[in-house]
Amino acid sequence: MSRPLEDMLFAAPSPRAQAVTRAASVIAAMLLLLLAAGVVSGFHAAGQLDARFWNFFAWPTTWAFLSKGLLGTLASAAMAAVIALTLGLLLLLGRMAQPRLLRWPSIAVIELLRGTPTLLLIYVCFLVLPQVGIKLSTYWMLTLPVGLSTAAVVAEVYRAGVLAVPRGQTDAARSLGLTETQVFFHVVFPQALRYIVPALVAQLVIVVKDTTFGYVVTYGELMQNAKVLIANYHSLVPVYLVVAVLYCLVNYTISRVSKRLGQPMH
Repeated sequence: MSRPLEDMLFAAPSPRAQAVTRAASVIAAMLLLLLAAGVVSGFHAAGQLDARFWNFFAWPTTWAFLSKGLLGTLASAAMAAVIALTLGLLLLLGRMAQPRLLRWPSIAVIELLRGTPTLLLIYVCFLVLPQVGIKLSTYWMLTLPVGLSTAAVVAEVYRAGVLAVPRGQTDAARSLGLTETQVFFHVVFPQALRYIVPALVAQLVIVVKDTTFGYVVTYGELMQNAKVLIANYHSLVPVYLVVAVLYCLVNYTISRVSKRLGQPMH
């Protein structure tokens, strides 16, 4: 019984299955096009597509202002990603350590950060830390909480990848006389990274999205600058559409770059 199930799950799809998949894809695409047409029609009926709501996009100052916000988003997201990837690795090493003095605190930190909303961490940096004499810039009030919140998830993603590496790889490396540190960093972890690239990409996309919390601390990221444009020109839908396209381009770029990094070296 197990063999047919395995073939059904992992074998190449049959011609009939491929035809069904193509038909379902076409139907889904048509439904999305109809939905998009309905949304555009609704915007047109509401007057949101009138030229007066779009004219200011022809001004260089508008794009300079949006570009400044985009750079703020990228700067915060990049540093938060560095914090998450680095701290996530440290938490992984602590969680997998043999001594309980390292393992249990690491587990506690992971669970605490995973269970705490990012917005709450931002409020802690914004409202609580100044009360005890710790003053952060608006950049760090946003970047640090986003990085810490993501680090806990990244640590679990790392752990899933490490556990997915076949045990024989570890045993073979040990038989060659490698130390536990060498086994982990030269054999296990590089293979684990290959398994978890999609999950890491998803987390990096979430990091970019979480920077939209910058409005709480008035950090000049893309969404904050978009709100300024909306307040000045009363152009809600056009501004959000343009900003959505910019976010999609950033996340698509992250996805493409990660796929390149995940390809085997020749």
